[in-house]
Amino acid sequence: MKERVTVIGLGSMGAAIARALLVKGFNVTVWNRDTAKAIPLKEKGAQLADSPAAAIEASPLVVVCVSDYQATKKIFDNEGVATALSGRVLVQLSTGTPNDARLLEKWAKQQGAVCLNGDILAWPSQVGTEQATVTISGNKDKYNQMEAQLRALAGNLSFVGEEPGASGALFAAVLAYLAGSWIGFCHGALVCENEGLRADDFGRLIEGISPILAIESRNMGEVIQHNRFSDPESTVKTTGDDLQLLVQQAKEAGISTELPVFAASLFKRAMDAGYGQEEHAAIIKVLRKNA
Repeated sequence: MKERVTVIGLGSMGAAIARALLVKGFNVTVWNRDTAKAIPLKEKGAQLADSPAAAIEASPLVVVCVSDYQATKKIFDNEGVATALSGRVLVQLSTGTPNDARLLEKWAKQQGAVCLNGDILAWPSQVGTEQATVTISGNKDKYNQMEAQLRALAGNLSFVGEEPGASGALFAAVLAYLAGSWIGFCHGALVCENEGLRADDFGRLIEGISPILAIESRNMGEVIQHNRFSDPESTVKTTGDDLQLLVQQAKEAGISTELPVFAASLFKRAMDAGYGQEEHAAIIKVLRKNA
């Protein structure tokens, strides 16, 4: 008999989750506020529940993927949901903060359920493939019991700890990194446009050096974790001086100076604080002082 899994929320990511489970041979029940989004999945073999409570009752494992934890709460406020959750494992894959995760875990426990909070580090088209990463935090025993079902969603499935908010904290950390890289890429593309160069050529250049960037990210993590800021290959001062040139370039070109000015000012604060000859990751010392 096929194992049963329920998916609540059929936006682009939720629908991708349901499709991945169907492809891997699970018996999938789905529910979405807009039932039209469930029709393509029903045609592929999914069962369509007529209410959130009925969807939850259909399976021992319930995966929720909606816009955020507040949207989840609205769904769970529906009649019969709290009772239906008793004895089930809830996997929350909606976006939220670590504190959102802790509050949901506490509420689920009060209903007699176990909540695992997770985050998807992939685009919808990658869900169910080796390219996808999913992090999960919460009850380790329940994670082990449901690992096969969860592994259907991502080739790289990672349990990151029993503290309910651990996955959400890592997602926030990744989002911080991505925000910086996206803004940086767009500023770089702006530089290229202004100089008559192609943005797609710039993208291919970044792709080519991405292995170096990956190594650098790992190195920065080790430097910060073990407080090894001395004997750097690149110092705060070297990077800070380069960023002043980036400010100059933007002014001379008449393009946006927002990113260069922000970055240069942060590194200058680190130099003024006496960290100029340390590893450039030492700017975290300045950021910590704002906490």
